[in-house]
Amino acid sequence: MKSPARAFWLASPGEGEIREVPVPEPAEGEVLVRSLYSGISRGTETLVFRGGVPRSQYAAMRAPFQEGDFPGPVKYGYLNVGVVERGPAGLLGRTVFCLYPHQTRYVVPASAVTPVPESVPAERAVLAGTVETAVNALWDAAPMVGDRIAVIGGGMIGSSVAALLARFPGVRVQLVDTDQDRARTAEALGVAFAAPEDALGDCDLVVHASATEQGLARGLELLAAEGTLVELSWYGDRRVALPLGEAFHSRRLTLRASQVGTVSPARANRTYAERLALALDLLADPALDALITGESDFDELPDVLPKIASGEIPALCHRVAYPGA
Repeated sequence: MKSPARAFWLASPGEGEIREVPVPEPAEGEVLVRSLYSGISRGTETLVFRGGVPRSQYAAMRAPFQEGDFPGPVKYGYLNVGVVERGPAGLLGRTVFCLYPHQTRYVVPASAVTPVPESVPAERAVLAGTVETAVNALWDAAPMVGDRIAVIGGGMIGSSVAALLARFPGVRVQLVDTDQDRARTAEALGVAFAAPEDALGDCDLVVHASATEQGLARGLELLAAEGTLVELSWYGDRRVALPLGEAFHSRRLTLRASQVGTVSPARANRTYAERLALALDLLADPALDALITGESDFDELPDVLPKIASGEIPALCHRVAYPGA
């Protein structure tokens, strides 16, 4: 038997709708999850929403439980928190995180859900995928005690990275952004804030997450000799000019990419599941609530996502609630 659920679909670039979808009975080794909350990652999901995924990246950008194909129709998303209504006894009734799109109920293999620690509220657990990206970035960046660090871009990912770096002993961390409103987020996270022109230089490490040419260029300027810039931005179908002349070579700078789709080679002994479990443990810190900047009900998504994509609704992580799902 199949029972109906409701899911958010991108019908075509810039136009979303809620569809009724069938949900099968869970088989052995599967779970039926009722959604409590999901999260909208402004960077990636708005790129998908406007149809900006390059054709060459269609396969790489697929979400684990995506249906349909880019540019649409497509069911996309990966920050879902729900409660297990059917499944193995050890998971029954547990609050879990899953890389699932925006949908009221769904069935997935039991191995696809991760229990949320009791110390982490379900409302905050939607950040697990974001903090997981930050964990992987820091495994790639390998910051050291006493490092001088700038994080450029105070969006969802950059703020998460800065929040984790603030826990490192003896480091100097600045969150750098052109939007002065991000200073409040930085303060809530316990991180210093600076406009790009005021940022402290001589950095051992810069983490770039602004997805702008200007941010990337400023990040290279802030590095000390032999410094490293870790690039987290996803530019989609945009080409980016990179200033590799001037003193780039004489200062022997390093530019490297980080992407959550692969566990950092620096932690090759860790699994995806272990990385996600670590991210959930880190979410016990209530300061990370500062990354959630708005909430709306699931039924409002067709109206809300265009406003997030256009910037009419400013957002880091926008939370979606499922009342009565």
